[in-house]
Amino acid sequence: MNETNQDPCIESALACLRACERCVDCCAGQDGMEACLKLCLDCAEACQGCARAMARGSQHAAQWCHFCAEICEACATECAKHEAQPCQDCAEACRRCAQACRAAA
Repeated sequence: MNETNQDPCIESALACLRACERCVDCCAGQDGMEACLKLCLDCAEACQGCARAMARGSQHAAQWCHFCAEICEACATECAKHEAQPCQDCAEACRRCAQACRAAA
């Protein structure tokens, strides 16, 4: 685990969680947004778990980072398909989080 990259990873994960929650709010109830909605919910959970594991110095933090990066990439791909600004913002936050998680792991 790369300890010098932990704080940026935690910050990126929390920023991604916020972006995912905003995207969920935007997509809820809209036709054709089910995949986006579900991925954002999964991603928000992964980001929260990753940030918490890193903050407490979990021995499994690296695994959380890898898992979080994988889900963030999937979420970014889905959100990027949609024109709504919250979707675009979420895609960018997910890309940044995935990069920070990989650097920390």
